[in-house]
Amino acid sequence: MERINAIVLAAGSGKRMGSEVPKQYLPLGGKPVMVYSLEAFDKSAVEGIVLVVAPGEVEYCRREIVEKYHIHKVIAIVEGGAERYDSVYQGLLATECDYVLIHDCARAFLTQDVIARAIESVIAYKACVVGVPVKDTIKIADRDGYVVDTPKRSLVWSVQTPQCFAYDIVLEAYNKLQSADKTGVTDDAMVVERMLHVPVKLIEGNYDNIKVTTPEDLVLGEQILSNSKNIIKKN
Repeated sequence: MERINAIVLAAGSGKRMGSEVPKQYLPLGGKPVMVYSLEAFDKSAVEGIVLVVAPGEVEYCRREIVEKYHIHKVIAIVEGGAERYDSVYQGLLATECDYVLIHDCARAFLTQDVIARAIESVIAYKACVVGVPVKDTIKIADRDGYVVDTPKRSLVWSVQTPQCFAYDIVLEAYNKLQSADKTGVTDDAMVVERMLHVPVKLIEGNYDNIKVTTPEDLVLGEQILSNSKNIIKKN
């Protein structure tokens, strides 16, 4: 039976939020933002969760997040690094499994159907990322702000998390990244693409799977929570 783990990244500083409190700890619907994705994985078919937090916050997160909110599947809490790829690498080193789902905790509205689809897809394709087709026309600009290309909208996706891989593939890619140029690396799929030239499959996510980055996102997040509660009541 395949072992499937999740790495939840909660080591960011959240500078764009404009708050002294990191965004993962800000209240949303009465709970810290980071709790929602942890609860989603805790209720899913994922076997274990590795939580990656900022340096010095391991015991706080163990006490005030994992224990307080009864997240049972957390198998390790480790400190992250200066950049996202540093944090992912520390998470990978703290687990061993067949497949791993890497998720940004700021995407608080992760649903069970997206997790199930991600698990099914990573077993089938070995490397896949959750995303949604863009709704707007996208323009490619040069450094001076002039349009140089307009890609076909049906081929353009907005990438989300979780990003999902066979563990041996993503670990090899990140091992190679340690001695490579990291310029411009923004997600895990890019690491796998650059380091190993492995094709990455896009799978359908959810437009509500937003990343809570700015104060406006918190307002939108409250609305998403309200809508989801109303749907549950109606059912």
